[in-house]
Amino acid sequence: MKMGTRLNLIFCICVSIVAFLDFGMASKIGICYGRNADNLPSPNRVSELVQHLNIKFVRIYDANIDVLKAFANTGIELMIGVPNADLLAFAQFQSNVDTWLSNNILPYYPATKITSISVGLEVTEAPDNATGLVLPAMRNIHTALKKSGLDKKIKISSSHSLAILSRSFPPSSASFSKKHSAFLKPMLEFLVENESPFMIDLYPYYAYRDSTEKVPLEYALFESSSQVVDPATGLLYSNMFDAQLDAIYFALTAMNFKTVKVMVTESGWPSKGSPKETAATPDNALAYNTNLIRHVIGDPGTPAKPGEEIDVYLFSLFNENRKPGIESERNWGMFYANGTNVYALDFTGENTTPVSPTNSTTGTSPSPSSSPISGNSTVIIGGGGGGGGSKKWCIASSQASVTELQTALDWACGPGNVDCSAVQPDQPCFEPDTVLSHASYAFNTYYQQSGASRIDCSFNGASVEVDKDPSYGNCLYMIAPATDGFNRTMTGNITGNITAIDSPLASPSSTNEAFRQMVISVAVSVWLPCFIVCLSIW
Repeated sequence: MKMGTRLNLIFCICVSIVAFLDFGMASKIGICYGRNADNLPSPNRVSELVQHLNIKFVRIYDANIDVLKAFANTGIELMIGVPNADLLAFAQFQSNVDTWLSNNILPYYPATKITSISVGLEVTEAPDNATGLVLPAMRNIHTALKKSGLDKKIKISSSHSLAILSRSFPPSSASFSKKHSAFLKPMLEFLVENESPFMIDLYPYYAYRDSTEKVPLEYALFESSSQVVDPATGLLYSNMFDAQLDAIYFALTAMNFKTVKVMVTESGWPSKGSPKETAATPDNALAYNTNLIRHVIGDPGTPAKPGEEIDVYLFSLFNENRKPGIESERNWGMFYANGTNVYALDFTGENTTPVSPTNSTTGTSPSPSSSPISGNSTVIIGGGGGGGGSKKWCIASSQASVTELQTALDWACGPGNVDCSAVQPDQPCFEPDTVLSHASYAFNTYYQQSGASRIDCSFNGASVEVDKDPSYGNCLYMIAPATDGFNRTMTGNITGNITAIDSPLASPSSTNEAFRQMVISVAVSVWLPCFIVCLSIW
């Protein structure tokens, strides 16, 4: 074989492996944290809840300093927003944006992991029609980020409503409204130039609500046993979400922007609505969000783009009691303001138990607890460390340094809401008076109160799970009631104003994570020798 042929063959193998590695990357699931309410938990409490849920991606709608502080050092990726009311100031003067960046972003970055900025919210549907301000604002933000060396680390885009299309069905015939073309084309060019995604909010609920005689409920909820065919392409659609997403893909292709990545920045289903909104029920909200998570995690892509990563942000974390409009507008949350769940959503996407939708508001309709979660409460626990009824405790690791243990101890007895009075002088767990001993007591108390899940015994590597009771003398270590199975309930004294939940909002799921790790392992084991061979031949 000739030298050139060898090199070409090796190059093709390497490229194929890299492509395979990219294909193995999983889609992302995030959640929207709207705050248009006067009864929500503090941002610190919300951050704790999000961490318990193991959510890695959160969208907020401004750059509130308290929220940014609350998510510092959590590893959670934040999409922040520029409200429509600020677009004029951002578009008019670069100095306004520079000041905003200096005051609201730079003091908290990178401790707070801001990864994207959504400029404006569904501006084409806003009553003041601020479309002409979006791109100038985006450019000014990009300039400000570039001055700070962050233009490659923080993506800039703008989220849109599906109403930006003049036609959405069949998907292959979809097109953007001509009245927005002057706004869209230069904005899309900006996205391509900066490798930013096109952001879209997709709501099959509205398509069903406004056309109940044409759209079956099951089709909107991912529950359809039949398929809808696109006559032009022959593509088959078993759910409305895929049809809407493909409509965006085809509309972008029609404008010669086929390579732009699409991100779904909102999608969900309300749990309650006005009398005419008969499909706004907890059962239907549970069905939609469960099936959406399963689809994104387990079967990514659409008929037009099978296998394509779909990054989706679920709307929303909380019900928001100050949102204007009809009843459903205030009931998109998965949690009530006091932290109790509106419906028991399996965030992992791995539970295959069928969910039962309903088209009547007379079905199950849970209501929030009359008081915050601060006493004996029932909380949903998922994926605990023991499993099968085995007992586990969490203690300080003897391998951790005193500094690491003290830092974790301070957190547990402070923001972690652990009652550490037992390790004070003259109390049963004070002796031995060592950081290791005191940290063990505090770590275990936090661990048990949070549901005895492995994730709650991390403390940045300063702790370990054990199956031997560490209690001694009169110092008794807490133990949660024995349970078994993946989903279970626990009655206990949970302090604070949020429900302690550790069922992960997997991104990716454990199955996909295992697959991704396998892909990386294979790619490295083959690509590295390949690279070495290339060097030796060269």
